[in-house]
Amino acid sequence: MKPTRTPTFLVADDHSIVRQGISLLIKELFFNAKIYPSGTFKETLHVLRNTQIDLLVLDINFPDGNSLSILAEAKTLQPNLKILIFSAYEEDLYALRYLNAGASGYLNKGSSEEEIKMALQSMMVSGKYITQNIKDRILDSYISKKPLNPLEQLSDREVEVARLLIKGYGNMEIAELLHIKKSTVSTFKNRIFEKLDIDNLAELIDIFQLYQ
Repeated sequence: MKPTRTPTFLVADDHSIVRQGISLLIKELFFNAKIYPSGTFKETLHVLRNTQIDLLVLDINFPDGNSLSILAEAKTLQPNLKILIFSAYEEDLYALRYLNAGASGYLNKGSSEEEIKMALQSMMVSGKYITQNIKDRILDSYISKKPLNPLEQLSDREVEVARLLIKGYGNMEIAELLHIKKSTVSTFKNRIFEKLDIDNLAELIDIFQLYQ
């Protein structure tokens, strides 16, 4: 009988407790799994360059960057790599952005243990996983011919700036918080208003309340 190949997992998250928790669930589902932990993008890419991985469980934010920048490189290194984004960020706003960028699944960190296990199994069997909520939203968008969420037009940095504007921060305060120039904040603000086709902060607040 041909021996069963050991499934390999890379759990990339900058919080060790998350890496440990996901690793425990993986071991419950795949008793002979080989699991590689990673706390930075640099470590993640190092593993991908040197080890064949079946499933990458990937957080969005790391101290050394954002996952949108790593997806293309990860797929270049391993074209058949399955990638499950596992993030605390709202799926309504971020799921399609990361799926379009090369991920094959998206799951919120607030999900139940059973749903996390379901996602891990689905990723290994079919190579994809999205929640029923996202499936419904995709279908609604297809039927209505309208964007799933206008906020998806914004880049991650634009979303960050928009959130601070909504909280009442001024351009100078935002510039200091994000370590960018005040003029850059103004540019981001103008782009946000143009993409969302709005004219003032009140409309921005309304959109965020409606689509989150």
